[in-house]
Amino acid sequence: MSTLSITSSQQAIETEDKYGAHNYHPLPVVLNKGEGVHLWDVEGKRYYDFLSAYSAVNQGHCHPHIINALIEQAQQLTLTSRAFYNDKLGIAEKYICELFGYDKSLYMNSGAEAVETAIKLARKWGYLKKGIASHNAEIIVVERNFHGRTTGIISFSTDPDSTKGFGPYMPGFKVIPYDDLEALETALKENPNVCGFLVEPIQGEAGVVVPQEGYLAKAHALCKEYNVLLMADEIQTGIARTGKMLASYYDDVKADILILGKALSGGVLPVSCVLADDDIMLCIQPGEHGSTFGGNPMAAAVAIAALEVIKEEDLVENAYKLGEIFRDRMNQLKAKRPEVVTLVRGRGLLNAIVIEPAADGRTAWDVCVELKENGLLAKPTHGDIIRFAPPLVMTEEQLHECCDIIDRVVMNF
Repeated sequence: MSTLSITSSQQAIETEDKYGAHNYHPLPVVLNKGEGVHLWDVEGKRYYDFLSAYSAVNQGHCHPHIINALIEQAQQLTLTSRAFYNDKLGIAEKYICELFGYDKSLYMNSGAEAVETAIKLARKWGYLKKGIASHNAEIIVVERNFHGRTTGIISFSTDPDSTKGFGPYMPGFKVIPYDDLEALETALKENPNVCGFLVEPIQGEAGVVVPQEGYLAKAHALCKEYNVLLMADEIQTGIARTGKMLASYYDDVKADILILGKALSGGVLPVSCVLADDDIMLCIQPGEHGSTFGGNPMAAAVAIAALEVIKEEDLVENAYKLGEIFRDRMNQLKAKRPEVVTLVRGRGLLNAIVIEPAADGRTAWDVCVELKENGLLAKPTHGDIIRFAPPLVMTEEQLHECCDIIDRVVMNF
């Protein structure tokens, strides 16, 4: 075996198990090719992708427009650091600011980096503009949140898997229930040192939890009343996934700080971005925040291409239309097997079903394994929830074929 070749799924799994950290529990499938809505394993079996790398591949695998942008830029200039200007970053900054309606953008790499950037930005704004005393700024967050895995971010996680054994935790965060406006107002009233409210418009990792209609709009109104920044983490829900360009648009909300990532590169390389208007963004000055790779020329070229695909191929509209069809099919399945499928929820092509464990001990994991055997890849979260998020380039015919697979597996569960 060459150092760059894996010849079988079992060999790949054993190699990862021997040499890799055991911080993931993947489904037992080894992939080596992707195109559009499909993935292939090393033995050549084809699958429908119903996870999209946690919504990073909204544009489909290896989209030619994005790949061409990557190759062209990779052959010209890959990295300068931010010690110098490059000829691509300003174009990407202008493009994304005009697309989402903000004065300024700050490109980073991973989603977690973008969240950390937003936290720093909100705190700096709180000290400079709101007049909070030094080291007293607080950010309100919600239960079951997922914003990343850094030591700062896990400090306000409510998931024991994220926090146990990793303390001490960073202070300065107040956790309240999700989708609870009364709790939000109480927290805002009680503490004048709150500078931001960090929230996912739809909770992805928690199992595609959709709040009540108007929740984000009312939360934003409360934030304005108490001079607090609404920080929308749209890393998973943004870039057309929910049938709107941003999930916030369902409530006609423009967040004070917008956090993007994942599909911002179409799954080609790590690209994230934080957007805000001048009054907020210019609180951070030279030397106070940065990243060697953030805003590199390849990332800039790829981000523009990824966003162009979303617009030119009408993927917002496609996600909305196919989402309606998918939830209708899943609700039909729920009606046939209510003892198995207990809940269907989602927006656009970000959806989930809740699986009741079988009497013989089988769970949502076993459903996903059986889906894999039938040519569809999905992954459970929090034990009993299966998240379904196919690439947005999927056709209606392909969607129905996938629903048939899900239907067949669940009916035999």
